[in-house]
Amino acid sequence: MQQINPILRMDYPDPDVIRVGDVYYMVSTTMHFFPGGVILRSYDLVHWEIVTYLFDQLDNTPGERLEREMVNYSGGMWAPCLRYHNGTFYVIFASHTDGGRTYLFSSSRIDGPWERKVYDQYYHDCSLLFDEDGRVYLTYGNTKIHLLELKPDLSGPKEGGLSRVIIQQKAVNGLGYEGSHIYKQNGYYYVFLIHWPKGSIRTQTCYRSDSLKGSFEGRDILQDDLGFFKQGVAQGGIVDTPSGEWYSVLFQDTGAVGRIPVLLPLHWEDDWPVYGENGRTSKYFSVPSNDREYSYEPVYTSDSFSYVPKEDGSYALKLQWQWNHQPDQRLWDILPEGGLVLRTDKLAINVTHARNCLTQRMLYPRCMAAVTVDASGLHNGDVAGICALQSCYGFLGISKVAGNYYLVKVIRTEDKLKHSPCMGDCMPGEVVEKIRLSQSRIRLCLKADFENLKDKLDFYYKKNGHLVKVGTSHKLVYRLDHFTGYRFGLFVYSTQETGGEAVFKDFTYLPD
Repeated sequence: MQQINPILRMDYPDPDVIRVGDVYYMVSTTMHFFPGGVILRSYDLVHWEIVTYLFDQLDNTPGERLEREMVNYSGGMWAPCLRYHNGTFYVIFASHTDGGRTYLFSSSRIDGPWERKVYDQYYHDCSLLFDEDGRVYLTYGNTKIHLLELKPDLSGPKEGGLSRVIIQQKAVNGLGYEGSHIYKQNGYYYVFLIHWPKGSIRTQTCYRSDSLKGSFEGRDILQDDLGFFKQGVAQGGIVDTPSGEWYSVLFQDTGAVGRIPVLLPLHWEDDWPVYGENGRTSKYFSVPSNDREYSYEPVYTSDSFSYVPKEDGSYALKLQWQWNHQPDQRLWDILPEGGLVLRTDKLAINVTHARNCLTQRMLYPRCMAAVTVDASGLHNGDVAGICALQSCYGFLGISKVAGNYYLVKVIRTEDKLKHSPCMGDCMPGEVVEKIRLSQSRIRLCLKADFENLKDKLDFYYKKNGHLVKVGTSHKLVYRLDHFTGYRFGLFVYSTQETGGEAVFKDFTYLPD
């Protein structure tokens, strides 16, 4: 017996999981980050590595491209469903952008290429079912859970096909039913849902019926925080092992680091799914591995930014990196001797508007990242550095003012955001430390501590071979206007004139 949870220890919300042979695959929400639609692989449901992404761009809106003052925070892809049927992988999800639409991706290979279908309809938290009779169905919705039959080619709803509300939560006081995952097992159709009764915690629910045309009966099946500050565990998929054991991958709110997946054993009693004892479970259990010798690539990485160009001259970054919003490929490059170049082509209000901010998820319970920044290519009014990205961000960077270079520590506090007339992103951060520099090149470091909801960030720079702390700790806050956990981000932005650039070298990422 070992302590299993949390798995991944990073912000991978709304997980769905399948098994194909001996291999497990997981998909997770990636919202406004690109490439998007991350897919991970495992042989034991505990250790995971990134395999691929579904898309390089999605809706391609001005907000996704961070044009002018437009943003797409908390938009983009939400709550994907992953399925495998007759030799094809499928991922379906809704996009929360410009009124919403639904995307279906399919491929014979998990690493693509992926074919894309677009539904103009918005199917909230949708889930696919390939029934034994060849029919295909979709469940979706909030409070009212709909069942919709699709055309055989999955191009849209089937005319005259089954379409009905199968589950409805009345007198909602809190978060109503959503996050549906539909399965068929032992002659029953099961729909797993999440809800959040007011005054309680996230709760996992299951409904079942022996017919898609019949009535569904349901019950709460998990209301547990695993001993972590009344943060409920819910929403995700179920999967069986080759030997017939069952597990569920759900997520748990974990403060500023985000929503982290957890793995729970599941068994069946009287054809009902059961977690642990009386709806409560343990962190400690055993999980079989389908390949004990497999060596996983970490889900975080250091990077020297030394890459071999592809045939077309472009570069493919390591899979652990994602851009904040859709990148402009003209504005970044890799130096032959190693180094990431970021350039500006617009004026920005603050770091949340910085185009081509390159990010990695932060790690629970603690993590640090350091990078060397060469700011010699900045223009007056430019800022370049490393940030902890979310609404209440903090960053350490180099600012160029009247030809001089300054080390600046900039933060944005929740108190300031509460008094903002525009949800925060229209206002600049607060410069709380400013130190004159004698050179334009410096090594910067951020350290984050999320253990037991400490959620604090400390700032350092290297001087005479030693790390020097800059000011006091900054409070990190998970806010729904971004709806993601904090990430390390490498950035540059302009406030006076465009065309400046910064070079980032020797990025180091260290866990606890």
